[in-house]
Amino acid sequence: MDNYKKQLDDLVEMTAQKGGSDLHLSPGHHPTMRVDSRLIPLTEQPILDRQLLENLIFSILGEERKAIFLAQKEFDFAYELNDDVRCRANVYQTRGNFAAAFRFIPKNIRTVEELNLPPAIKIFSKLSQGFVLVVGPNGHGKSTTMAALIDLINHERAEKIITIEDPVEYIFSPDRSIIDQRELYQDTLSFGKALRSTFRENVNVIMVGEMRDYETMSAAVSAAETGHLVFASLHTNNAAQTVQRVIDTFPPEQQRQIISQLADTISGVISQRLIPRTKGGLIPAVELMIANAAVRNLIRDGRIQQLNLAIDTGSDVGMISLNRSLADLLRRKEISTEQAEFYSLNPSELRMLTR
Repeated sequence: MDNYKKQLDDLVEMTAQKGGSDLHLSPGHHPTMRVDSRLIPLTEQPILDRQLLENLIFSILGEERKAIFLAQKEFDFAYELNDDVRCRANVYQTRGNFAAAFRFIPKNIRTVEELNLPPAIKIFSKLSQGFVLVVGPNGHGKSTTMAALIDLINHERAEKIITIEDPVEYIFSPDRSIIDQRELYQDTLSFGKALRSTFRENVNVIMVGEMRDYETMSAAVSAAETGHLVFASLHTNNAAQTVQRVIDTFPPEQQRQIISQLADTISGVISQRLIPRTKGGLIPAVELMIANAAVRNLIRDGRIQQLNLAIDTGSDVGMISLNRSLADLLRRKEISTEQAEFYSLNPSELRMLTR
């Protein structure tokens, strides 16, 4: 089994050295890296079959994790090769075979400036309480953005911070703040249970790796309502869809109440896409909604789709529409027209902005 672990470690190290963001191990394929959003098969490596995949995956799971994986058919965990190479791993089953995906987590937490994010998002690190949602498709930097904001608080303020993650991704080095990082199944049985527990842990700032269900969303909103600053991620496309998704997660008889709670607690929504740059690498396009009085009134009145207009007309307080962010990247020749239109939710409006 040690030989298989070394074989897997070599694949992980090779991907890291080549600047890959992900490593995919799927049956019937060569091991495959993702570099700048492109999949690159490692054709010098053998095509993966059932037996090889089983041996590779079992070599790093251990008996306890192996039992959970076989029972649940999928399993998330952190995999650390050395001090410099750390991954978020997911193992799963596909047509009776095993497969795995490794997402590489940079050792250093980059700043808002280093990530090319809008400086206006720093406003959320100054809040004493509220609810900040970081959203976008899978693999578009949500965890990295949340880590940048949490680390900014860590360096600027003396706070008690708790993160709840599945698994723990970025490792924070406490500076002015106390930071406790809790991993699902290792340190807590559920996001919701961990969130409710924070009420007794004298916490100021909470980061929730992902809001997956009603229990987690309900606890997160309650935490924001009771004086905490809560950061959480969600797989949605824009601010309006995000607010609607949170509301729709609740039973109909509770939706009036959650609308009122959201209107009072929401501080903003950061929606982002990582787009291939013309000169290589990735750069974020960001929609930024900041909850001013107009935004809160729209939510309270149930006029969720009008949030798009509020963002379009809210540039004076730092709000940015996704199309304006894309248009700015186009003007600076950071991305191609094809990429901008591919990621735009309204390409016809984008074309008008860039005439």
